[in-house]
Amino acid sequence: MEAVVNPAFWAGRRVFLTGHTGFKGGWLSLWLSAMGAEVHGYSLAPEQSPALFEAADVDSRTATMLADIRDAAALAEAVRSCRPSIVFHLAAQPLVRQSYADPLATYSTNVMGTAHLLEAARHCASVEAVVAITTDKCYENHEWPWAYRESDALGGHDPYSSSKACAELVCAAYRRSYPDMAPIATARAGNVIGGGDWAANRLVPDLLAAFEQGRSLAIRNPAAIRPWQHVLEPLAAYLRLAERLAQGQAGAASAWNFGPADDSNQPVAWVADTMARLWGGAASWHRDGGDHPHEAQMLRLDSARARGELGWKPRWHLETALSATLAWHRAWRRGDDMQDFTLGQIAAYMRDPSEK
Repeated sequence: MEAVVNPAFWAGRRVFLTGHTGFKGGWLSLWLSAMGAEVHGYSLAPEQSPALFEAADVDSRTATMLADIRDAAALAEAVRSCRPSIVFHLAAQPLVRQSYADPLATYSTNVMGTAHLLEAARHCASVEAVVAITTDKCYENHEWPWAYRESDALGGHDPYSSSKACAELVCAAYRRSYPDMAPIATARAGNVIGGGDWAANRLVPDLLAAFEQGRSLAIRNPAAIRPWQHVLEPLAAYLRLAERLAQGQAGAASAWNFGPADDSNQPVAWVADTMARLWGGAASWHRDGGDHPHEAQMLRLDSARARGELGWKPRWHLETALSATLAWHRAWRRGDDMQDFTLGQIAAYMRDPSEK
């Protein structure tokens, strides 16, 4: 069975990673460093406390620069100084509801921040590959029952979703306009869960907080169906995609979907019920009858191309992902060494033989 990623590729390789203080960026930083990569992180300080960056001491394994991707000059200098081989762009304003509250910051971060990063990479001769992370929400959502493919139209009802569609267009324009620069790929993943996510208005962190406090969580959209996946699933895809870009695989410089297995496309209510069962006791939730901003009811990704051309596919069932998330949270509550625990979950994922 082919390894999920190739550690030998990353050993000694210099990586520039924006958004390393965030949830996904922290996990990716630890994974890269565990494989021997030299990780240079560029990001704002964590927006909330607690945060994975601090809980798992991500800073001890990265060369950190705290700065804003909207600062084009600082970003360009950071890339030049790093002289990276691989660039991962994860820095973003990632929340739908926050984008309604502050659309200008969302667009300036997600659109111009992406342009600043690509421009910096274009002028850095050491760069072999750029992987820019967008979202499954970049598609024009028609609420249809079939999954979206990479060739489907981009769009977005809310500022966050449309800003990520714009970021996709920025990447495509750079790819076509500057054929001599390093190859650029974009990655569209599903709703990511995992230990160390404390962001506001996210289902699993909100459930854990409510269960700990002994209260029932009000859920605003329990019938909405989402492509849930553990954070390690898309990160494995990003790593494999970067490897293939650097190795010159034909067609790799394009847009890619990395969604979960079909049985992980579940309603919000299913996730809440499963988490309550795994937590035990009187854990519960109820429907929130208030008025809320628009959210899509159904969203699924077709990842057939990633399976066929990259050899990537999900490894963990959704209940396994939820169990791993709960185990991480309980370990943190016990006061365990969370860097070791996180690296242990990464190692378990890499050796898991139960690919689907």
